[in-house]
Amino acid sequence: MAIPVKLQVFEGPLDLLLHLIEKNKVDIYDIPISLITEQYLEYVQAMPKEDLNVVSEFLVMAATLLDIKCKMLLPAEVKEDDEEIDPRAELVQKLLEYKMYKYMSLELKDMQMGTERYLYKKPTLPKEVTEYKAPPNYEELVGDNTLQALNDLFKTLIKRTEDKIDPIRSNFGKIQKEEVDLDKKQLEVCAYIEAHKNCSFTDLLSKQPGKMDMIVTFLIVLELIKVGSISVKQNKAFDDIEITYQKPFTKIEIA
Repeated sequence: MAIPVKLQVFEGPLDLLLHLIEKNKVDIYDIPISLITEQYLEYVQAMPKEDLNVVSEFLVMAATLLDIKCKMLLPAEVKEDDEEIDPRAELVQKLLEYKMYKYMSLELKDMQMGTERYLYKKPTLPKEVTEYKAPPNYEELVGDNTLQALNDLFKTLIKRTEDKIDPIRSNFGKIQKEEVDLDKKQLEVCAYIEAHKNCSFTDLLSKQPGKMDMIVTFLIVLELIKVGSISVKQNKAFDDIEITYQKPFTKIEIA
């Protein structure tokens, strides 16, 4: 009667190879391919044959090991820089990648097991506590500043503001537009001339409240001269101009 033997279960061919390398305590960069292949085939022969998908994976790796073993018996291939090509290089690279991912999975598993020890509790603090804000510490805000230091700072800011003011342009007045009602001004000028019959141009201008009123009055006088409603005369240069009423006024248009 055969004695049943329970084999260690591996996740795949690379897991088995990594186990054999660690078991024999050999350098992964210098795998004794004959020894590892022999032990690997012993395990594959003892494997249960029920799951052909799993067995086929191990058989593919066994064929790869035999292929590497055959290549090592032949003369070594050489690269362009006279460096020998190691037939085990590709297998070593796969083993290193698998080893890295295996250790990473173990780290993640430990982290998962660690988080299972923690329980989450929703916050139950009253609203008054969560919304509370401590009053400001005025001594901390002021720090080493004194009233004298703050006064000096205030004077510095004021001086900077004063330095920005243009001493000449700041004294300029503001230009404001004077609104003059042309029709109303014409009636006023005509009424004044008609009432006095004869008047001086200076007296007429002196009745005006502003510069714009004087300009409009001057234009009205020119138009009245043009239409013949008034006549003007000046005895000599720089004398006052005398205005004389001639005929009833009509509405005039100033361009």
